[in-house]
Amino acid sequence: MTAALSLPARILPNGDAALVVEFGDRVDLNLNEKVLALAERIGADPIEGIVETVPTFRSLLVSFDPTRIAFGELEQRISVLLGQARSRRRAGRRWKLPVCYDPKVAPDLEEAAKRAGLTPEGFVARHSGMIHHVYMLGFLPGQPYLGDLPAELALPRRETPRTRVPAGSVGVAQRMTCLFPKETPCGLNIIGRTPVALWDDRRPAPALIAPGDSVALEPVAFEEFAALAERAERGEPVAARFGPGPTGIAA
Repeated sequence: MTAALSLPARILPNGDAALVVEFGDRVDLNLNEKVLALAERIGADPIEGIVETVPTFRSLLVSFDPTRIAFGELEQRISVLLGQARSRRRAGRRWKLPVCYDPKVAPDLEEAAKRAGLTPEGFVARHSGMIHHVYMLGFLPGQPYLGDLPAELALPRRETPRTRVPAGSVGVAQRMTCLFPKETPCGLNIIGRTPVALWDDRRPAPALIAPGDSVALEPVAFEEFAALAERAERGEPVAARFGPGPTGIAA
């Protein structure tokens, strides 16, 4: 079933070469579906002068060339698209990513489990036993923000951020999971690591995962993680895509 996007959606200027279409003020799957639906509608019927669209949790950033289209005209045309777009569960790609939750690569898992009132094994079972919706990419190129963790896994950020966590680190805070494609400072609780290259300039589309995709996390032992990491370093595929479209190893 589909339905027209429900208003209000606010269209706000963002500098002299971008605008923001804002659907709400919270992290919410229904709001995010509206963001992705509008991005999809713009992609299907391009407007002359739009440079790119960037989905976020609750809004869509639309960058444009002001020498090719004025803000007022773009605002009007997007308002029309808002009435035409459909809010629906997008047929995003589905991924299965290996994740190692071994203490060697999961320095915060034990403490995170204790805070949640679970054993480390129980925490891993809950975290890997759900399908994670990809809300957006951000902070680092190709970095997915995954939701929505159950309430018992919702943890505050670390009081003291780390100055560096390795590429592939899996971090949780509040009800979100982040997968970090590059080494970076980080204030999230690091509970595991994936060997998957989330961003690779050797690929035609460097970012593996896109907003609207869904992700299943498959626990692997440290030895398997190390072997997969070596394969990924050579550019070999280690993440399985299991729908829609062709299934099998994809990146």
